[in-house]
Amino acid sequence: MRPFEDMADPRQVHDLEHEKIGKLMWRYFLPAFASMMASALYNIVDRIYIGQGVDALALSGLSVVFPLMIIIMAFGMMVGIGSGVRISLSLGEKDYGRANRILGNALFLSVITGLVLMIIGYLVKDRVLMIFGAGPETLKYASDYFDIILAGIPFGITGYAMNNIIRAEGNPRIAMYSMFISAGLNIILDPIFIFILGMGVKGAALATIISQFVLMVWVLLHFRSRKSVTRLSMPNVYPDPYIIKYIVSIGFAPFAMNMAASVIMAVMNTLFIKYGGDISVGALGIVNSTTMMLVITIISINMATQPIIGFNYGAGRYCRVKEAALKAIKYATLVATAGWLICMLMPGVVISMFNSDNMELREAGVLGLRIYTAVLPVIGFQIIASTYFQAIGKAKLATFLSLLRQMIVLLPLILILPHFWGVAGVWIANPVSDMVAAVVTFLYFRREMNKLQCDMPVADRIPAAVSPAVESY
Repeated sequence: MRPFEDMADPRQVHDLEHEKIGKLMWRYFLPAFASMMASALYNIVDRIYIGQGVDALALSGLSVVFPLMIIIMAFGMMVGIGSGVRISLSLGEKDYGRANRILGNALFLSVITGLVLMIIGYLVKDRVLMIFGAGPETLKYASDYFDIILAGIPFGITGYAMNNIIRAEGNPRIAMYSMFISAGLNIILDPIFIFILGMGVKGAALATIISQFVLMVWVLLHFRSRKSVTRLSMPNVYPDPYIIKYIVSIGFAPFAMNMAASVIMAVMNTLFIKYGGDISVGALGIVNSTTMMLVITIISINMATQPIIGFNYGAGRYCRVKEAALKAIKYATLVATAGWLICMLMPGVVISMFNSDNMELREAGVLGLRIYTAVLPVIGFQIIASTYFQAIGKAKLATFLSLLRQMIVLLPLILILPHFWGVAGVWIANPVSDMVAAVVTFLYFRREMNKLQCDMPVADRIPAAVSPAVESY
């Protein structure tokens, strides 16, 4: 193994182990939040330009493709978060050789996954688009856009996954700059391709994949630079089945959560149309948009905390692990509670920001917002506490807690309760599942915190399963 001084600037690793937790979390939170906003901007900008530069049918076609893009990027999240968590743990254990091997295999897995999805996508494209709601008038627009997006899947997955590793290794600002460069380029290219060159939806898709390609190149160059803690080299890209399983086992939790979210959204849309019509679907869209900023903030707190927890857990600094987890829960709960107060005290004002003309939509939105956010203060705890187990590498428990709210509890409830209460039943299912998931998560989290003593030897933990080749690298 090369000496650490030859591999990277040791400041990032030193800060993760010794900097004050509050200060460290703030340093990680701001870039994470900015990255999340830049990522959200990708989709918003495409919709604005297509809506203004093409027509309403083109916008509908893009709406059909959007859930498919979420599913595709869930694979990037699986590789990025799975490898990021494993690298944080390895750096905490001062096993830099293993961290480099994980990085190389993460690149291999990203490229292969992207290529496989691209090939499958071209084979079943039109059929899938029709399943997701493309009609005779919107299919052409959706197909034109998706044709080009499919070609860029390897770029998108690789760029997203590798950028997450940059954050995990202790370089959150560089991860933020990566997203700014990519999103900024997309904003510049969109009007050029759509308006000036007259390419319509194809231009928007081309701008997206060029931006993703630039992101991929940028992050790969980072891992060959002196600023990187982990180093990318071709021998480490050679696939190791044990390391790939090592990555996928923990990355499966966020992957499953995103896939479940897509399924739940499709089911909820169907039920709202059945029991309440288009007005109820519109109300759901407003409620989701309202809560999006709160969720982005909480997820950003979670993203900021994960590398801190993972590194210190690997290093055996358990007091810092507990402090980081509890501070993250405190901050996330404060954000969720502030949002809850706004939704409870002035729901009409919130709904009127989106539409002030349609009184039926306003009434449906006010009712939905109050029910949907009824137990919002516990959401911050549930997100942070459930993904704590992901950060320390407990893959099975992390997957169970991630799926608990959406698939195990919520899906049955949204199928059952509308039979008794109609549209209100769909809304009620959400806070009930939130509370059940929070209680179950609390029981597991409290047991973990009680077990995690500051002076507990590293050997007392359940070791991560890796191949002997990785252990001795």
